[in-house]
Amino acid sequence: MDPAIPAILRAVFGYLFLVLTVRVVGRRLGKQLTPFEFILIFYLGGLTLTGMVGIEASMVNAITQILTIALCHRGLSALRVRSSTAMKLLDGVPLILMETRGWRTDTLRRMMVQDDDVMNVAREQGIQDLSGIRIAVLEAFGQINVVPCAPQQQRQNP
Repeated sequence: MDPAIPAILRAVFGYLFLVLTVRVVGRRLGKQLTPFEFILIFYLGGLTLTGMVGIEASMVNAITQILTIALCHRGLSALRVRSSTAMKLLDGVPLILMETRGWRTDTLRRMMVQDDDVMNVAREQGIQDLSGIRIAVLEAFGQINVVPCAPQQQRQNP
């Protein structure tokens, strides 16, 4: 068997495992990076380092693995464009953390977000208490967005 084949299989497995791991661990890592960018940056750096100093230190292995990951990334990106189901599975969907009716505690707990995180974002927008928040959303890329209530609604809610 060609010695590059095990290296390619390890690269594919490692990439797909990291995509899955980032989806399971949560969205808060690298708030502004998509899971694909996050994985690509760190995984390719690791592959490059392994190709230079690892047990199989060879530029051919490093280049083969990096090109393999680039092709995997390109394939998953194409799949995301063609399938809304794949896009939702790989990227996630925005999640409502709080509405005028109150906190969605199950979502907060599952995403490991504290109500203080939401309130910090609200205070940055000049909202001092819950009555000023119409909705708070955890975006698919990890940022929390708070939509304020209309001014007349804030006065009606004590």
